[in-house]
Amino acid sequence: MFAAALLQAPRHLCRSLFKRVGRRGVFLLILGVGKTCWGISFLVNPPDPSGLQLLTSMCSLRHWSWLWIVAGLVTTSCAFLRIGRDWAGYGAALIPPIVWAIAYLAAAVSGEYSRGAFVALWYLTSHVGVIMWAATVPEYSVPPVPRRPGKGNAA
Repeated sequence: MFAAALLQAPRHLCRSLFKRVGRRGVFLLILGVGKTCWGISFLVNPPDPSGLQLLTSMCSLRHWSWLWIVAGLVTTSCAFLRIGRDWAGYGAALIPPIVWAIAYLAAAVSGEYSRGAFVALWYLTSHVGVIMWAATVPEYSVPPVPRRPGKGNAA
């Protein structure tokens, strides 16, 4: 009995969290946690800076990691705001991938990183494009189930 209650607790917590934040909030939570983790990975173990010369000419990737971390924390916190007030979360989520896309595009144009244009396009489509699309999706966009006419109703 106790084990069953323990198994129900996470499910109940997830269900109540989803009710609290809604579909848009869940998307912001996923984005925010992901961006924060990505930024922390740059702090813990910075990757090869190939293609990011524009950024690393200003400061190290460890410093740039804070852009991802702060954007992720803002995005996560905006998941708990009411619809219409969550715009800052979507804006914060856009900043890091746009900055990275610009850096990779600059590296491709300068000839420093031949894959830069492809990586920039990847950031612009799979990150920026998806975030911009999700920002326009209303919380309740599913139409109601049509009702069948009851008995005795003339058509």
